[in-house]
Amino acid sequence: MPEKEFQVVPLRAFKDNYVWTLRNERFAAVVDPGEARPVLDYLAAEKLELVAILATHHHQDHVGGVAQLLERNPVPVYGPRGEPITTLTHPVGGGDQFALEQLGVSFEVLGIPGHTRAHVAYYGANMLFCGDTLFACGCGKAFEGTPQQLYASLEKLMALPDDTLVYCGHEYTLANIGFARAVEPDNAALLEREASDARLRREDRPTLPSTIGREKATNPFVRVTRPAVIASANKYLGKRVGEPAAVFAALRQWKNEF
Repeated sequence: MPEKEFQVVPLRAFKDNYVWTLRNERFAAVVDPGEARPVLDYLAAEKLELVAILATHHHQDHVGGVAQLLERNPVPVYGPRGEPITTLTHPVGGGDQFALEQLGVSFEVLGIPGHTRAHVAYYGANMLFCGDTLFACGCGKAFEGTPQQLYASLEKLMALPDDTLVYCGHEYTLANIGFARAVEPDNAALLEREASDARLRREDRPTLPSTIGREKATNPFVRVTRPAVIASANKYLGKRVGEPAAVFAALRQWKNEF
């Protein structure tokens, strides 16, 4: 089966999580099932067979539903090698590859530490499932890694093609845009994004997927070499920094307080 004979469906979990569900007419795979119930209900309603679970990192709002899903569906569970996910059957790390044959799609694993120690992303068929490292117009907090690690991980993701579809773990977009506007108030692409994404949310629709190109145009955390972003970071710090990782660290600290 050629790639892309499937859909990607967002299943909502908790307050603002998405469980990304890849499906065709018969089979499904899920990414970061923090809750099992939305997945089980969807599989039953659509008469789909679960064939794989993909986890990007160990936080409970991303893996908390895995054990319950496995009780009904003993399927392969892919996830980061070196993180405490007891349900993994296929530990993976950067550079690994695997195929979900029932869906006709293959993935490359990207190591993107920073948010957690061994966070991974899955890239294939022009799609990126990046968990809590890259958000639409934002990025995750550096809980277990350093800001420098997180910045390097974002740089790795920005090297992907601009039309890559970005599926991240949470619906944080409008709040992230609010911060981005504080950093770059004169960014025209950002103002356009705010209008279009606000309209989607008013209609109770996801703002995702984004694209790598859209993030390059609007996300301050990947625009740390832009003069306006550097100036805003320096104003926040009250001193001059210019090295990209230092600007990124300043933005991440500022966002924590925003």
